[in-house]
Amino acid sequence: MNILFAASEAIPYAASGGLGDVIGSLPKALAERGHSCAVVIPLYKSISEELREEMEFVASITVDVSWRKQYCGIFKVKRNGIVYYFIDNKYYFNRDGMYGFYDDCERFVFFARAVLEMLKYTGFMPDIISCNDWQTALIPAYYRLYYRYQQGYDKLKTAFTIHNIEYQGRYGMEVLGELMGIPPYNAGLLEYDGCVNMLKGAIETADKVVTVSPQYAKELLDPWYGHGLDRLLVQKQDKIVGILNGIDVNVYNPETDSDIACNYSKGDITGKAICRKALAAELNLVENDEPIIGIVTRFVKHKGIDLIRCVFEQIVNMGAKFAILGSGERIYEDFFIEMSRRYPDRVAVATEFNPVLARKIYAGSDMFLMPSMSEPCGLAQLISMRYGTIPIVRETGGLRDTVRDNGGIDGNGFTFLTYNAGDMLDAVKRAKADYDNKEKWKSLVIRAMCCNFSWEASAETYEKMFEELLEA
Repeated sequence: MNILFAASEAIPYAASGGLGDVIGSLPKALAERGHSCAVVIPLYKSISEELREEMEFVASITVDVSWRKQYCGIFKVKRNGIVYYFIDNKYYFNRDGMYGFYDDCERFVFFARAVLEMLKYTGFMPDIISCNDWQTALIPAYYRLYYRYQQGYDKLKTAFTIHNIEYQGRYGMEVLGELMGIPPYNAGLLEYDGCVNMLKGAIETADKVVTVSPQYAKELLDPWYGHGLDRLLVQKQDKIVGILNGIDVNVYNPETDSDIACNYSKGDITGKAICRKALAAELNLVENDEPIIGIVTRFVKHKGIDLIRCVFEQIVNMGAKFAILGSGERIYEDFFIEMSRRYPDRVAVATEFNPVLARKIYAGSDMFLMPSMSEPCGLAQLISMRYGTIPIVRETGGLRDTVRDNGGIDGNGFTFLTYNAGDMLDAVKRAKADYDNKEKWKSLVIRAMCCNFSWEASAETYEKMFEELLEA
């Protein structure tokens, strides 16, 4: 199969979260199974000159953005068996940052049309276009409206993956004609609750809708998790499938990771204690036998930060230390900074994006706290287990699919069900009790490291889904 992944970010070129990790890893896993995979993303200003020097110019074309005709440059590079295409337009993408601009709607309308137009010039005609999140949600809609009867496009199928349903691409109805060039008689494809909703358009028009974990696929049918789209998803549930994300186990590998103080493996975990000591020293945490709890996250409400705030000092007073890395809403940043000042030898906070420090926290912490209100899949808990750091999570989305409570015989972490600070505190207490039993904790660490969260199984599921699409 020829598979094109369209996304707004992909490691190593651009990333702001889990989407970049997925688009950096899944195509490689499918290519290893014998498929021809390509990725297309915008050519952002933030892509380094070193990476740009590897790129080859393909073509210069114009793309319709409603009544406008905009320049579009197409570049490509081959890396690790994957062809990466880049859509260039300096007006739209030569900016400091990837998202959060007043004209994001217009920018990604342009990107969606450019992805479909570029296929005439690249020599790579996919069997499947796998679209990801609202920034590419117009690709299935434009394909149905304008491309499916064009020569060469007639056998193409589209899949759309919801990585986080909170971000839907909602705008006023005026953008339909002014920016998207979609006539009023086709407004029903994108109109939802009185506004244009790009995610709604993709759910309506894509051949398959994918979520990033089986549990999240079920949760999206519930108003609590569906963010207003649950009514539509209930109607379309016959084409929804949940496929768990994986991680690149070669990138996240404690046996070879050069960013951590000492390499170790599930066969010999002695190096983890060295990583723990090095982390405590770097963050000026008191060096004793009490557990270090790691947090690497965005400081936003749905990550469960409110629960942490409620019982944070109780956890510290239990005899725990915190290594915290992240940034986000000011109220949460200020809280963690205040805690670090109040407990300078027990709480260390870095409000930044620092992937090297993140690796050190994954390797050097004993536990990893992730009490999300909602979590489509989550990668942090998978990475933490890869490094033998035991996750404490709420049973939601991909966290429920991947973490089993240590109260059972095959437990690899600690879980709680209700979104309640007291229940989270109870899970932390149970983790602390097991941590104090060194032999029991060592067995748990090894069991967590033995879990296989590589892309291998997920890639096989994607492969079967794509094959079924082409046979339909």
